[in-house]
Amino acid sequence: MTDLVVAVLWSAVDVLLIFTGALVVRVLSLGRWRTEHVRHQEARMFAPAGALSFRREGQRVVTASGLYIAGSLFYALLAVLLVGLSRAASA
Repeated sequence: MTDLVVAVLWSAVDVLLIFTGALVVRVLSLGRWRTEHVRHQEARMFAPAGALSFRREGQRVVTASGLYIAGSLFYALLAVLLVGLSRAASA
């Protein structure tokens, strides 16, 4: 039972990181890049194995792996920023 709960929670974290990564990519690229459609699995057909992004029809497409990394980096930078602000406020 514990394994099931852990699997569900980890899946929720994965989804959160991917959606956060998609938002970060769209905002930082100002709409010039787009994200991979999860249901279509474009990366399997158009990208080399393990690619974080690829070009399709002249537009950069970020894969699910790239979105996962972008979301993870966002939360890591947010944590560093919050720790720095809390130290500055307590000093």
